[in-house]
Amino acid sequence: MGITTSDDAGVFRLDDDRALVQSVDFFAPIVDEAYDWGRIAAANALSDIYAMGGRPLTALQLVGWPRSRLPLEVLGEVIAGGADVMAGAGVTITGGHSIDNETPVYGFAVTGTMSPGRVVTNGTARPGELIVLTKPLGTGIAAAALKARVADPALRDAAVETMAALNGPASTVMVEAGVTCATDVTGYGLAGHLREIITASGVSARLDMDVVPVLAGIADLVESGVYPGGSLRNLESVRSSLRTSRSSTEQKILADAQTSGGLLMGVSPRRSGRLIGKLRQVAPAATVIGEFTPAGGEPVIEVV
Repeated sequence: MGITTSDDAGVFRLDDDRALVQSVDFFAPIVDEAYDWGRIAAANALSDIYAMGGRPLTALQLVGWPRSRLPLEVLGEVIAGGADVMAGAGVTITGGHSIDNETPVYGFAVTGTMSPGRVVTNGTARPGELIVLTKPLGTGIAAAALKARVADPALRDAAVETMAALNGPASTVMVEAGVTCATDVTGYGLAGHLREIITASGVSARLDMDVVPVLAGIADLVESGVYPGGSLRNLESVRSSLRTSRSSTEQKILADAQTSGGLLMGVSPRRSGRLIGKLRQVAPAATVIGEFTPAGGEPVIEVV
């Protein structure tokens, strides 16, 4: 499994019982605190492995650093944050590579293992299944507010803890529950990643906007004009697939580019109660936000 399926990670079968799962992710700072940036980058890099149902084992560190402008002591704080999250996930950092770079960037290439028969993909959703999201939306907007110095401390803390939280426990629950498809919500936003699922699966989706979890204060920020350019591009990209009369603010939230967002999964109704019950023990925001529906032609996302 590779790039042709738009799945979250590459999967390479070693034999009948084992497969490697691999992904890479790195980005520029989205928060001011170096240690928290490292934590978020590590959690984000691990998320693709978790979305496929894999178990991450090792990671290679990727660093770009403007050493003439930023002290190496600051980089040490970034690395400490990343190392702490990797250790908490049971992942060994086996090495890495650094370059002198005008813009600081940080992240990881991650390798894990899984059973070839238990790979969770984004192309196997079926009509009638329920859609579950495990983390609240709004981290892209929160990051933009932090950059503009208009985010209050409560939002800052909530956004950082959401982004730094590992999707590993939720991944374990979803595999045990037998979900039919999954992805993680990152740069394309909820709407963009959901469109990948419905396109790959040949289904449509209906979302209930009233139950989609969103960080407190996000709607007010959007209405005040705080909205990142990447999220706006997401909205323009997915607009042709949206069928909704909901407000422009709500549509912008659905398209907001997330960092280390939650898992988005499909599950049969008969398994949903058990799944949600167990998910909320490890991901309190986990919610059924809609259902997959038959595609009467081109797959669309209806938001009610």
